[in-house]
Amino acid sequence: MPRKSTQRIDGLRRSLADEAARIMADQGVADFLQAKRKAAERLGIHDVAVLPRNVEIEAALRERQRLFEAGSHALSLEAQRSAALGAMRLLEGFQPRLVGPVLTGTATAHNHIQLHLFADRSETVAMRLLDARVAYTMHEHRIKMDALRTVNYPALRFETQGRAVDATVFPIDGIRQSPYSPVDGRPMRRADAREVSALLTRG
Repeated sequence: MPRKSTQRIDGLRRSLADEAARIMADQGVADFLQAKRKAAERLGIHDVAVLPRNVEIEAALRERQRLFEAGSHALSLEAQRSAALGAMRLLEGFQPRLVGPVLTGTATAHNHIQLHLFADRSETVAMRLLDARVAYTMHEHRIKMDALRTVNYPALRFETQGRAVDATVFPIDGIRQSPYSPVDGRPMRRADAREVSALLTRG
């Protein structure tokens, strides 16, 4: 491919990544594919070959947060992690793990806190929330476990410290295998309450 064509494609990809990151930050779009499509529509780009990878969008989001939202992002992230830790302590009997943008540090103010819980039945988690007088709703999360397998798991949505929490309930032995990350396709990073507490201590 001619050098100018390569440079043009790289430039378009960077522009799309930047615009997708802006959409995720400003409009609360959490899904990478949706953000890409909105960015492509906004910029009038119709060639799917130049769509950025999710890791490129995440990198653009980190850079945007560093340059334009350093103070506000740090405060928002601290509040989200504090709320996550509170929820994890409430649900400590289910080996809670924090995952997603609140853990990795790229969460926008719109992101829900994502937890993985481990139990024989999702009803036992629901009972714990009822005992604590925490209102919740039930739904399902479609989780990619590996290159060939996608599984629907029960999930509970509730609020703590004014923050929305999405808690996906895996079987007890599900703690042994982390699902694929939607960002890079590698096993998703999980953090227990001690690790989240350490993140808050480090600031």
